[in-house]
Amino acid sequence: MITKRRTPTVSSSALSVAVLLIIGSAQPVLADNGTDTALLRDAVSAENIISHLQELQAIADANDGNRAAGTSGHVASAEYIEGQLQAAGYETERQYFTYPKFVVDLAVLAQTAPTQTTYTYADEYRDMTSSAEGDVTAPVTAVDVNLAGDRASTSGCEASDFEGFPAGNIALIQRGTCDFALKAANAAAAGASAVIIFNQGNVNLADDRFGVVNGTLGEAGSTIPVVGTSFAIGEELAATEGLEMRVALDTHEELVETFNVLADTAGRADRTVLVGAHLDSVAEGPGINDNGSGSAAILETAIQIAELGIEPTNRIRFAFWSGEEDGLIGSDYYVSQLSARDIKNHAVNLNFDMVASPNPVRFVYDGDGGAFGAEGPNGSDTVEDVFLDYFASQGLATAPTEFDGRSDYFGFIENGIPAGGLFTGAEGIKSEEEADIFGGTAGRPYDPCYHAACDTISNIDPVVLEEMADAIAHTTLTFAMTTSAVKGTAQGGGKAANDFAFKGNHSLR
Repeated sequence: MITKRRTPTVSSSALSVAVLLIIGSAQPVLADNGTDTALLRDAVSAENIISHLQELQAIADANDGNRAAGTSGHVASAEYIEGQLQAAGYETERQYFTYPKFVVDLAVLAQTAPTQTTYTYADEYRDMTSSAEGDVTAPVTAVDVNLAGDRASTSGCEASDFEGFPAGNIALIQRGTCDFALKAANAAAAGASAVIIFNQGNVNLADDRFGVVNGTLGEAGSTIPVVGTSFAIGEELAATEGLEMRVALDTHEELVETFNVLADTAGRADRTVLVGAHLDSVAEGPGINDNGSGSAAILETAIQIAELGIEPTNRIRFAFWSGEEDGLIGSDYYVSQLSARDIKNHAVNLNFDMVASPNPVRFVYDGDGGAFGAEGPNGSDTVEDVFLDYFASQGLATAPTEFDGRSDYFGFIENGIPAGGLFTGAEGIKSEEEADIFGGTAGRPYDPCYHAACDTISNIDPVVLEEMADAIAHTTLTFAMTTSAVKGTAQGGGKAANDFAFKGNHSLR
């Protein structure tokens, strides 16, 4: 899963209202069309999914510790998926594509005065994707930062913030309000030689506002080097008198060649149910939760549909995307190859990205926009309702997560295809209210190994994996067996009602 952009804050009281908690006996779940999904849910087990994850772990171990797009680890992962699907009776297809990838050859962030301190790349700072190269050593000037109260910040969003800024200095800017690209452009216009953007330091239940900023400058790019760091480091730098620092970036682009894996059931092609998960990991680790968990869960769903001899009314297309961690590349490419008629023939997209986080919340995408205001295309509310009704029937709590363009549903909602899915949390911090409802540890990330080498087979919660896998099986079969179109489906094409501005590997703001 790619890194989040800024999302609206949800208050504790709002969270309590948003969370659905209905306690009752677990009954067989009947969809509106009368489909009983119990047999499939019983067959799709966490035990089998974990066996797939163990294979993905072994593949990563044998391939430099990762399964990133364009590497031997991804190819071996795809070959494993293909072999499992073919053994179950599916024909598989590879959809090839290429794309340029931003690669960092050298990154330096260091204090040179009044003391000498060198910060660690990834752990303490990151480059901003699309940043210019450069090697600068200069005094640092803080720009309109707010370290008190709620830390509301418009730092660097207006040219007037830089009034009196000493040309040639490095600008220290706080996250908040506007895009990183605008902050960087304003700094460059004021004569800054480089920019350090530190996290905002405010509580946001839907986003990490304390850790290292992992951002992008988008297509605008920058004319000076730009890096992101944590709130704690930014706060310390802002309070240091006589501060001088070195900021250096040396980067290049390389061409990645990779492919998606697709497999279809029988059924009506004009009501295709696209069930997707990204198979690639980040280069930093094996990606067993992100997103081996989603890939293995939909793989096992596909296998058990075949094993049970289920004949769906509507075609199910299982898609294992590549290039997600580099900016949703594979799923975007898939959608870009669809004709207007093909788009109309896609009834729904179900997306599963990180479904076994070790400190989890059962998040369901906010299809109707009731919690965050960003609704999906017509029919996305129906998808959300199917998930919510299922979890309610099992006496399991859920909470909403925003359609913020962070995962592979983006290309589908951008083209008016209803979508929804599940998520158990990434780098965001679990609140006290969430810990009371879902268990786990407040004040800790949902997944402390997100985008790290420790995202291994030990980073999986088998209990939540079983719960999410059952919901995946139920919802997949529900839409596969329906004889009526999802609201707005097959009428579709065109853009979603909302402007989902974010698209890419990192946060825009």
